[in-house]
Amino acid sequence: MNDSPTAPAAGTSDGPPRVYDFVAIGVGPFNLGLAALSEPVAELDGLFLDQGPEFDWHSGMMLEDAELQTPFMSDLVTLADPTSPFSFLNYLKESGRLYPFYIRERFYPLRAEFNDYCRWVTRRLGDRVRFGHRVESVEFDEERALYLVRSTETATGHARVDQARRLVLGTGTPPYVPGPCRDLPGDAVHSSGYLYAKHELQKKDSITVVGSGQSAAEVFHDLLHEADTHGYRLNWVTRSPRFFPLEYTKLTLEMTSPEYADHFHSLPEGKREELVASQKNLYKGIDSDLINAIYDLLYLKARTGVPKVRLMANTEVTGVRQDERGAYRMELRNTDQGRGFALHTHGLVLATGYRYQVPDFLGPITDRLAWEGPGRFAVRRDYRVDRAAHEGGAADEGNGAVYVQNAELHTHGFVSPDLGMGAYRNSCILRGMLGREPYAVERSIAFQEFGAPGGTAAGTGDGDDLVPLPATDDTHLEVSGR
Repeated sequence: MNDSPTAPAAGTSDGPPRVYDFVAIGVGPFNLGLAALSEPVAELDGLFLDQGPEFDWHSGMMLEDAELQTPFMSDLVTLADPTSPFSFLNYLKESGRLYPFYIRERFYPLRAEFNDYCRWVTRRLGDRVRFGHRVESVEFDEERALYLVRSTETATGHARVDQARRLVLGTGTPPYVPGPCRDLPGDAVHSSGYLYAKHELQKKDSITVVGSGQSAAEVFHDLLHEADTHGYRLNWVTRSPRFFPLEYTKLTLEMTSPEYADHFHSLPEGKREELVASQKNLYKGIDSDLINAIYDLLYLKARTGVPKVRLMANTEVTGVRQDERGAYRMELRNTDQGRGFALHTHGLVLATGYRYQVPDFLGPITDRLAWEGPGRFAVRRDYRVDRAAHEGGAADEGNGAVYVQNAELHTHGFVSPDLGMGAYRNSCILRGMLGREPYAVERSIAFQEFGAPGGTAAGTGDGDDLVPLPATDDTHLEVSGR
């Protein structure tokens, strides 16, 4: 809690404090998309708060040529409202870049370009989106059925309280560091801060990148370009069995659909856990073009001598410590052979991903939220996590609803962090708030079916060839004539 004097809830000088229909906390692409889609909805008055000084999406990985892994149509609004003035194409038009983008003939925007687009949207939204406001706590006024969002303006220390009927949590997924690499001394860096550390890293005799996904590949590729110039040895360590590509075939892409979210959400918790663990190549893999570019660069450098490079798959980090010279001694284990060994490195980049953490500011309303185990919300299909929704039905019939953005990997599956599903989720959230659909919400877009007939998520086509069988634990189909 902030100890500075607290201003009353915002309102007019001669009227009651302003009560927002919702306050959204955290302004990344998903809540910014909600801001853009809710802007023309006259019935909703929303406020968006973020502690950062401006919109800033993974600036520490804003490599010059890095692209999104989803097409430009997965912008903030287009898949909900193709006519929206907040579309990526309108941004290109207004910035004089539409024809160059057209001639480029790439569906995938540059990551820096997408970040500029999001900043352009924030400027158009005005003071509905407020940066530099750190939320300290959220309380609930039972008598008035309102959330009290207490925040501090970081530039001035000024405290304020905003009142809202609903909350939307979009605080994102902070960088994750696994146990053996946690709290290391020295200048080990998570990939989220790579560009800020790159200059110092390249002064070292050796650099090791740990991780298996797109960020690890981008960092390795970027450092590989200049390895000869600076003379460092470059290592890439991953516990994955291979440097696997992101699976991006069209029938697989159909899994980023309302039907698959329905199917996944309907499964038992244990099965959902099993699927999340097995589907990492659907959302955490490496772009295949980048994998090929890394190989081609290695091939090019090998023409004039063996490059000082090690790539080690099937290799997990079991321990790390800093030696007396300031270098790191990494204890590694080959998971195929079960054999351990050590690697000495001077620089260390941890491309170990991101994981959701429940924000501390929710402490005062913890008992109002539904939980599925420690630190995990029980997220309903409509993205609500308040206990009242779990106990009282689907409709948002009053105050108190709490929605989440990208905190539902365990309940909705790998579609949760996908930019292409952001506009869909925001359409669902707006439907829940309004009791109507300001933007049509797709219910069926896939050619394939994800569940057995008779289930909550499966269809039976337009014929009668699929017949549900009685539910058993061990149904076997016998095939004759074989």
